[in-house]
Amino acid sequence: MTLNIRHDWTTEEIQTLLELPLMELLWQAQTVHREANPGYRVQLASLLSVKTGGCEEDCAYCSQSIHNSSDVTAFEAQMQVEPVLQRARAAKDAGADRFCMGWAWREIRDGAPFEAMLDMVRGVRGMGMEACVTAGMLTGQQAERLAEAGLTAYNHNIDTSPEHYDKIISTRTYQERLETLQRVRDAGVNICSGGIIGMGETLRDRASMLKVLANMEPHPESVPVNGLVAVEGTPLEEQVPFESLELVRMVATARILMPRARVRLSAGRESMNREAQILCLQAGADSIFYGDVLLTTGNPNVEEDLKLLNDAGVKTSWDSQISISKD
Repeated sequence: MTLNIRHDWTTEEIQTLLELPLMELLWQAQTVHREANPGYRVQLASLLSVKTGGCEEDCAYCSQSIHNSSDVTAFEAQMQVEPVLQRARAAKDAGADRFCMGWAWREIRDGAPFEAMLDMVRGVRGMGMEACVTAGMLTGQQAERLAEAGLTAYNHNIDTSPEHYDKIISTRTYQERLETLQRVRDAGVNICSGGIIGMGETLRDRASMLKVLANMEPHPESVPVNGLVAVEGTPLEEQVPFESLELVRMVATARILMPRARVRLSAGRESMNREAQILCLQAGADSIFYGDVLLTTGNPNVEEDLKLLNDAGVKTSWDSQISISKD
């Protein structure tokens, strides 16, 4: 098989993939995955909320927005550098080789907060780990300084389709999101960008969102696939839960569209059983967020993840084979 790397997908083509019989979709995704990523390894990534709550954005899914009334909307001071690096060391000791840091900001603040961010990036990179930051919009100069500090990737999700976007967020435009990603790319930093399913979108919306990502040239190096975690106090708190197989389909389609991207099985895993998560790995997911909390929402605990990966026979990006205590 010769991989056909494309940047000209249509929404109709992608929706056709999403609507394939599941076995056919999984077969196609696995075929692409094996060709594009020989020596399959799952990367373990750990995520820490460095600055929690008090965000000016009005994202309907987010517990950290000042526009919502969840338990974590109040502002919390940014963590200091050393406690963050201690958490990074603990994540590394637990097997993670990518450390992601999140700030509940609309845009990066210059001055002491940004200088601390740069120190955190340098510290994480000094441990031999990949460093990823998500902190809202940024300027070209900020992107360049993050690149100089050694930042591996900047996460800025597009969340949903351009057509569904204004039903979810009103304080930042879709175009602003794309401009942020371009600044990251221009600075030479890898792009981490994906979306969320289960927010009332249609199947066509899901196809349209994937089209935006798949037609970037080059493709994002990292594509998180999230399922909505409906948090009390947010506008989407009553949303009907997504079906696990819908997330499997998104992972498989993302793998076909973007063969060499890291497809990250991200938020929403806590509501999925082991078998559905293993199907996502079979469909082409090659990274999971690893640890008990994703910013402010739950995630399967480390021991459960180790057992899942071990039982699936999955190798990680650091170890030839996950091993767990038999005690």
